[in-house]
Amino acid sequence: MIKASDFGDDFLWGIAVAAAQIEGAPDKYGKGPSIWDTFSKKPGKACDFYHRFRDDLAFVKLLNFKVFRFSISWPRLLPFGSGLINQEGIKFYHEVIDECLRLGITPYITLYHWDLPEALEQEGGWASFSVNGAFNSFVELCGQEYGDKVKNWIVINEPFGFTSLGYMLGIHAPGQTGLTNFFSAVHHAAIAQADGGRILRSEVRNANIGTTFSCSEIIPFTESDADHLAAKRMDSLVNRLFIEPVLGMGYPTADWELLEKFAIKHSTWRHTERLTFDFDYIGLQNYFPLTIRYSPFVPILQAWEVKAKSRKKSFTAMGWEVNADSFYNIIKQFAAYPKIKQLMITENGAAYKDVVAPKGRIHDQERIAYFEAYLTALLKVKNEGIKITGYMAWTLMDNFEWAEGFDKRFGLIYTDFKTQERTIKDSGYWFRDFLSQ
Repeated sequence: MIKASDFGDDFLWGIAVAAAQIEGAPDKYGKGPSIWDTFSKKPGKACDFYHRFRDDLAFVKLLNFKVFRFSISWPRLLPFGSGLINQEGIKFYHEVIDECLRLGITPYITLYHWDLPEALEQEGGWASFSVNGAFNSFVELCGQEYGDKVKNWIVINEPFGFTSLGYMLGIHAPGQTGLTNFFSAVHHAAIAQADGGRILRSEVRNANIGTTFSCSEIIPFTESDADHLAAKRMDSLVNRLFIEPVLGMGYPTADWELLEKFAIKHSTWRHTERLTFDFDYIGLQNYFPLTIRYSPFVPILQAWEVKAKSRKKSFTAMGWEVNADSFYNIIKQFAAYPKIKQLMITENGAAYKDVVAPKGRIHDQERIAYFEAYLTALLKVKNEGIKITGYMAWTLMDNFEWAEGFDKRFGLIYTDFKTQERTIKDSGYWFRDFLSQ
């Protein structure tokens, strides 16, 4: 049985949350609407972290986590995306940071976790170049306000996630579709992650600056050439599209002609230089692998995911395959980039259909088994000499899970969304005990 101490005394153990998923108060205290407020029309309280943050941070302390990763809501600070500053919002995050520090918890701030101000979406959002100037002003404001207290930063959360789901497939906010929107959003997000790093470097003394990428091992369904080529095309999108430009390698073009055409438009030396930044660490966020087969019926990409359920593999309530070996493999894939200084797992977790048992207990043994397997794989890769500095579980409490609403539960703490009562699950107690060893 692994123990937290197996990872070393300097290994960071944290828990991650996102403003749009937990804060609530979407139209109060001077906050402007975000694209998710418009897209989802979700109930206003969410997890009501805005009013309950002291109690919730006490849970972080109780479960023995040393790091609290949270995001700053852009429209809570800048209701119109730029210009007018909401002092109520500024004050709120100072209070959250101060409470972390009082409890001996290290705050990690994520600057963009998908809640673009609706006012900027009306100007084209991430598909418009104007978003970059507004984002840079937001980063500068955050660095100036909080940089004396907070030294650990994440510029953007999962850029492939919000550009593909929100600007190509339309199933996440803002609900835009098409390759033109997608590739425009990709380029502007890639610029933003590097620009944000440079601004933090200039504004925050002794800053530790990272950015985070969703990632999945891409596995060909068969050994056929067609399936292998389809898997390579998918890998260039899912895993390589944002990390390689930031490392100065440009957009990945070798395995897909369409990406080559996209890159030609953005391949001048000025573009390449602006896309590059020397991050102190790269965050990886992994939940599942993708098994891919060739499909002539899928336009352009000609690749199709073979779902875990159809292959009779273990899967979570999201339908995502449980595969700790794949977690190990994708970390190794990213560690092979020589310019990455160090890696941190900034999200990892699982949704299951939690049931409240008699006496109010939530016996989520499947989630505990998930964490045991994935942390065992993480220890293996760390013991092989790969520089992994920390692990952040997703997530503190059940919350608003984007397009899934309140149905899918990832938390270590059960949230009753009617009463806002919190109940620690067995997985939360498991982490408490694991981190005390």
